[in-house]
Amino acid sequence: MFIIRQFTNADLDDVVILWESCGLTRPWNNPETDIFRKVSQQDDLFLVAIKDEQLIGTLMGGYDGHRGWINYLAVHPHQQRLGIATALVQQLEKRLIARGCPKLQLLVRKDNLNVLNFYEQLGYDEVEAVCLGKRLISDNPLD
Repeated sequence: MFIIRQFTNADLDDVVILWESCGLTRPWNNPETDIFRKVSQQDDLFLVAIKDEQLIGTLMGGYDGHRGWINYLAVHPHQQRLGIATALVQQLEKRLIARGCPKLQLLVRKDNLNVLNFYEQLGYDEVEAVCLGKRLISDNPLD
């Protein structure tokens, strides 16, 4: 069995290791910086799953007053397909509903078919939209 709780600073190293083992990190996104930025929001939407005192899953949720967001959903490769990701998403959904959040969205790379199928099974549909982005602060020390 596993539990879901809010991220604590003591989880930092284990979260980064998990994200790296799941292929979620990218050279242009420093995971520690992303975590520090999220923790500064103090919104209790950064969740971790723990089993036998080991961190096995994460979900970094957000809410901007208009819609909720899912980021960094990860489950340790040896713990996948056991309901952990589903439980993390459902826990975030409950927390967002309690805040009055009407809509929850996420971004998935088009070629990540397993993840797309996972979210479709949870009732998420593709939204007809184009994602645009602009880097406001460079996390790359070489820039």
